[in-house]
Amino acid sequence: MAISEAKLNAFLGTAVADLGASISAVLVSLGDELGLYKALAHERLSPAELAARTGTHERYVREWLGNQAAGGYVEYEPTSGRYFLSEEQAACLADPEGPVDLPGAYSIVEDLFHVRARALDNFRTGKGMEWGEHHPCLFHGTERFFRASYNANLLGAWLPALEGVTRKLERGARAADVGCGHGASTILMAKRYPKSQFIGIDYHDESIEVARERAAAAGVDNARFAVSDATSYEEADLDFIAFFDCLHDMADPAGAARHARAMLKHDGTCMIVEPSAGNEVKDNLNPVGRVYYGASSLICVPVSLARHGPALGAQAGERRLREIVVGEAGFSVMRRAAETPFNLVLEARP
Repeated sequence: MAISEAKLNAFLGTAVADLGASISAVLVSLGDELGLYKALAHERLSPAELAARTGTHERYVREWLGNQAAGGYVEYEPTSGRYFLSEEQAACLADPEGPVDLPGAYSIVEDLFHVRARALDNFRTGKGMEWGEHHPCLFHGTERFFRASYNANLLGAWLPALEGVTRKLERGARAADVGCGHGASTILMAKRYPKSQFIGIDYHDESIEVARERAAAAGVDNARFAVSDATSYEEADLDFIAFFDCLHDMADPAGAARHARAMLKHDGTCMIVEPSAGNEVKDNLNPVGRVYYGASSLICVPVSLARHGPALGAQAGERRLREIVVGEAGFSVMRRAAETPFNLVLEARP
């Protein structure tokens, strides 16, 4: 069978781009930690000037800049030999409060190489891997990457899209954030709605310790955090329960949803934020789906399988989630309240 030279070249073009991106992942992490992006966000700099501003070695910085400019992460001005970040690049690379924290995502990528040996065994045996068994850079990166999305969307778009929830929170409500991790979403809501009481719940002890430290540093006194499983926490008569990017990871997602329904008041609301996904594989064969399938292979599926769960995966899709939340957990209704390129926001009622 003859090979098509055009198709071969097209595939190799894709593969070379991916290879460059893979190598560059480490350099993105270095640029973040060394403050290179932050310096370039403020002024146009030559390699020597950037090295001087950041206390780094010019020869390494020169090569780093070449890589970053070639990948479109940094702008280059040939006439002056200086480099800089566009406003859009700066928002994603140099601003922790920006719409997307890309360096945070690359901390997640760092973890995936740490767990490679376990992943190899998991693929062969079908075993799983608990969340707490990952490298700490996963927890740090997850907080950074998702916090940016919550900063951009949670208060201004997602909560207002839910029927009556913001009014309850403004007056004073009782709310739980299940699978809260380092508590970024819990603290954000608690600061916005000081008359309400929030509890962040997670089964990972170390994450809860960090969440408590974050809340204390933020001066938040209407949020507390507890170590508990999603199917056994004791907080009842809740007005609002949220799951942020975690239900698909769980060993018993139906049990977690069922428990949430039992802990809600009769007129309460459950918000389920999940990775953006279509219902069919073909719907997810795109750049976002590629990221989520990759992370799911090495993080989400192993976490669920570690406790013999159904391993929904990050691309479960709204139809499968409806089967879980309505069909198995007993919520009477579930609707799509909002969405972004990265997330589906679902509203469920008892």
